[in-house]
Amino acid sequence: MDDCIFCKIANGNILAKKIYENEYVYAFLDASPKGKGHTLVIPKAHFENIYDVNEKVLCDIYTVVKKLSIHLKKKLNCGGITIVQNNEEIGGQSVFHLHVHILPKYEVEENDYDMDELWKLLSIEEL
Repeated sequence: MDDCIFCKIANGNILAKKIYENEYVYAFLDASPKGKGHTLVIPKAHFENIYDVNEKVLCDIYTVVKKLSIHLKKKLNCGGITIVQNNEEIGGQSVFHLHVHILPKYEVEENDYDMDELWKLLSIEEL
């Protein structure tokens, strides 16, 4: 979709702090994070929400979500991970391109961190 911000990120038309990508999936640090390491995982193809996506792409997304969750837990030494995926406006979806939030959780939230340093720490070529 021409006006979809996540399509523009996946296509490289808008820069994002990419953590990982493969043929079907793109993962990047959220520009307005809810905490240290807040990562978004999106399909490169446009699907509005979970109702629209095919099972192949959905499996690819959640395989990356699982592997990135393990990666983030190791790198950030967080106490746990919360996974969130919202559908439709009433369900909390604000960007209408399917996406999954990976939210590392800590005993004490750390709000004073450098996004560029975090990006360097978390970027990975292979999972």
